[in-house]
Amino acid sequence: MSKVERLVETFIPENYNIFLDISRAEKTFTGNVAISGEALDNEIALHQKDLTIQSILLDNQALEFQMDNANEAVRINLPETGSMTLVIEFAGKITDNMTGIYPSYYTVDGVKKEVISTQFESHFAREAFPCIDEPEAKATFDFSVKFDQEEGEIALSNMPECSADRRQETGIWTFETTPRMSSYLLAFALGDLQGKTAKTKNGTEVGIFATKAHPSTSLDFALDIAVRVIDFYEDYFGVKYPIPLSYHVALPDFSAGAMENWGLVTYREVYLLVDENSTVTSRQQVALVVAHELAHQWFGNLVTMKWWDDLWLNESFANMMEYVSINAIEPSWNIFEDFQTTGVPAALKRDATDGVQSVHVAVNHPDEINTLFDGAIVYAKGSRLMHMLRRWLGDEAFAAGLKIYFDRHQYGNTVGRDLWNALSESSGKDVASFMDAWLEQPGYPVLTAKVENDNLILSQNQFFIGENEDKGRLWEIPLNANWSGLPDTMVEREVVIPNFSQLAAQNEGALRFNTENTAHYITNYEGELLTALMSQLTDLDTTSKLQAIQERRLLAESGRISYAGLVSILKELEHEDSYLVASAINQVLAGLERFVDEDSDTEVAYNNLVVDIFRENFERLGFQAKPDEADEDEMVRQIVLSYMISVGNAEVAKEASAIYQEYKTNIENIPAAIRQVVLINQIKQEDSLELAQSYLDAYVATNDSNFRRQLARALSNTKNPETIALVVEQFKNKDVIKPQDLSMWYAVFLMKSAAQETVWTWSRENWSWIKAALGGDMSFDSFVVYPAATFKTQERLDEFKAFFEPQLDDLAISRNISMGLKEIAARIQLVSTEKAAVEAALKA
Repeated sequence: MSKVERLVETFIPENYNIFLDISRAEKTFTGNVAISGEALDNEIALHQKDLTIQSILLDNQALEFQMDNANEAVRINLPETGSMTLVIEFAGKITDNMTGIYPSYYTVDGVKKEVISTQFESHFAREAFPCIDEPEAKATFDFSVKFDQEEGEIALSNMPECSADRRQETGIWTFETTPRMSSYLLAFALGDLQGKTAKTKNGTEVGIFATKAHPSTSLDFALDIAVRVIDFYEDYFGVKYPIPLSYHVALPDFSAGAMENWGLVTYREVYLLVDENSTVTSRQQVALVVAHELAHQWFGNLVTMKWWDDLWLNESFANMMEYVSINAIEPSWNIFEDFQTTGVPAALKRDATDGVQSVHVAVNHPDEINTLFDGAIVYAKGSRLMHMLRRWLGDEAFAAGLKIYFDRHQYGNTVGRDLWNALSESSGKDVASFMDAWLEQPGYPVLTAKVENDNLILSQNQFFIGENEDKGRLWEIPLNANWSGLPDTMVEREVVIPNFSQLAAQNEGALRFNTENTAHYITNYEGELLTALMSQLTDLDTTSKLQAIQERRLLAESGRISYAGLVSILKELEHEDSYLVASAINQVLAGLERFVDEDSDTEVAYNNLVVDIFRENFERLGFQAKPDEADEDEMVRQIVLSYMISVGNAEVAKEASAIYQEYKTNIENIPAAIRQVVLINQIKQEDSLELAQSYLDAYVATNDSNFRRQLARALSNTKNPETIALVVEQFKNKDVIKPQDLSMWYAVFLMKSAAQETVWTWSRENWSWIKAALGGDMSFDSFVVYPAATFKTQERLDEFKAFFEPQLDDLAISRNISMGLKEIAARIQLVSTEKAAVEAALKA
């Protein structure tokens, strides 16, 4: 694709003075902006998208301009170059596509309401006002807004309000000047919002805001977390939080998870609000997302990438710091376990498919940016690489390097190399040469370790699952071994270390690499090394157990070892009670399930294995939480009950049915931690259209996003064609399923054999509607990713290919289509090769 024109090369903005007049009733806005800056050419351009521009003035003289809608610009002819202020009158429409200025819909006491807010990342500020909409074009912003305001409604923006007295007369909300920042960080929200505020140690005002559809108590948890995280970051970075306020607002409609607008962070409600009836996992998720967005206030906002190809730097860093900060303020949560069970397996799986993007990717056009927000690569893998780097440098040198980086580049723009230079300065290590291979190359290595003739032989090759072309890539691998006497890193294809028996005599325990599982590779132990490791499996710490199981599973996925061998490993884990091990078991069982045909002898054997593995934990934990039990017990209980219900264990099903009957008149009040399994069990026991309708009614009535997700997952367990038809009928009904939640519904139903044909057909028949509703949305590519992650038959592969191959020229989904074809083919190959062996192992 040809490179997009960089408008900052002909006009450098210094300040925007923006006024908007918003009509919610008419779904329109009018406005004017005075843009002060320096013109470097007589012909300049500003970004605009779908705006009507009435006039452009310089010194009260009208200028000639031409609309260039194909390039989302307006081209202006100037009589002179140099410093100047352009005054532009414009108007625009408010649309529902969750970019630019858009409405969020919600209901309070049966009355439909809306709040207006913004989403300007990546390049949507141009939908709200003419500007240079590029990250490098930093400027200050003076913002004021008027709207069809009703009693009690408020407006929020990046900075504190000024001239509040004048607002009483004019109705215009005016905000203080922002620091120098990129256009995508400007934000506002207005409507009937409630909020709570508190102060950090250094006096920053922190506020949590939401609609009045939620109890005010749902703001408390995030407020406490935000205050403590800001205090932590100020100490850790050695740089004060840069602006006077840190407001966080939950929006009923939101395309992404959250957005780090400076001083006014916007969120999907599920990632900011915590109801009294909540789960450990949902609370931890809120804490992590708040910490992630706050990390961006320094890394992304104070210092910003020069262009979108360094987006990974923002996201990978914030993804790492969310764990560092939450671990510091809530050590009892063991929050790094969350990363080990979510981010790590996601990154290892996706990064093993040939054709995956590298972390650092060239971006020629902003339309490609959405494809960069690959959660498994830019967030999870990038974060893992930052954890790896932090461990390699040591925490002290890492934090010191960040301080150098922020001091040197604040209010400016950087490239990745600038961070490496700062970290090299603080640590004395060559960070760039260590990181380059990890960032610029896709994929990761498998380290093979074996002993031959008393030599320890270590070799590295790129690890693949499925069809691939090996390009002979090499990485500098931090070995992080538990034995002394071994090198720190390995850069060669193969290393031979003599006198293994002598080395073994000097060390204790089985030899292991990548301790703590922080570096981005897996190890394939062979021969006596594998025997020693597996004989000590149950004696290892929980992270190492998870890692060992995770690595064997990935090796099985790639066909390097037999999948059937995983069954005997599972049988050794019946007495394990940790969340990490339960999560590892979960991953293996989900993999084995692909080999199991419904209503077969193998299914009976698989179900018996599940009950054997989880029986002890079920007897220990049951359904009811014990007083003062550990958070970990709740998380293990959820995995245990989920599997016991899924295989139809009669004892567990009976107890779940009794709980449902107790809460039948208000199912939302079922304790959140067990509510999903109780709802699923009820569908399995009483699969009726009436029950399904009651779940859908509860879905529409509730404002608890976690409850909504649980209801959707429960409904996906139906085998009733009428219920499936009823649900699919709601996919296009925004009053039932918000567009932001459609991909979640699609995913949970697509995974179920009873519903798969119906929803897969629906998505193909309604593709143009999906594209129109979600084309600019970050969840659009999910409609390619989910079938690719699910399908396992040749028939489905042929259908996927026939439908998606003609769309390979669509930049938003082309990479996911290519990878999806390989992913499904690999799964089909694995099932056909290993099916007989897995069936035999399950029945043994």
